[in-house]
Amino acid sequence: MAVQISGNDITVPRDGTFSRNVSIAGTLTYEDVTNVDSIGLVTARNGIEVGARPGVAASISIDGNAEFSGIVTASSFVGSGANLTDLPAANLTGTLPAIDGSSLTGISVGIATTAASMTGITTVLDLSKDDFKVTASGITTVDVRGGTEGNSHMLRIVNSGITTVGFSTYFLFPSGGTPNLPTTDGAISLISFTVHRQGAVGLATQLLSGASVNFS
Repeated sequence: MAVQISGNDITVPRDGTFSRNVSIAGTLTYEDVTNVDSIGLVTARNGIEVGARPGVAASISIDGNAEFSGIVTASSFVGSGANLTDLPAANLTGTLPAIDGSSLTGISVGIATTAASMTGITTVLDLSKDDFKVTASGITTVDVRGGTEGNSHMLRIVNSGITTVGFSTYFLFPSGGTPNLPTTDGAISLISFTVHRQGAVGLATQLLSGASVNFS
């Protein structure tokens, strides 16, 4: 007997072939299917899970979110990227579309400039910035804090009145000589320097400084 009917159950002990549509109101369970090949649309109403539940390899939820535990490889990425707030370290293969970075946080773009005024005191430059514009007046001294080894910085000094500018021992100039900056009102001096050794407790910062350029 090829088909057995017992109550509401139907048992087909051998291969079955259906020439028309098959509708299943309950759950269709595949015990030994290794590949599913469909030439049409596949609909997963409750999402897709890859690997042991709850989808340790990959999960695609019904709200459109997707999570992958491994490397994602694609020939292209399509999307506005407007909702990106963080770009963690990842392996990406493909072409990324133009991304609006207005919502990104924790990223510094371009050169960070800070301005300060010195009047007969020691002015400390915060080396978390790249470029410094200092308006100096009277007898002043330039000092530094922080910094990262290898980072380059630019210092612009504008004289306001008769000015004498000196530098802390952190600044190392060519041939060991500190440059003589112009003292006249309105003179502009440009000095570049690179952090050679980052300061720490008991260890002084060292800055390799270039000779000054006078634009007065």
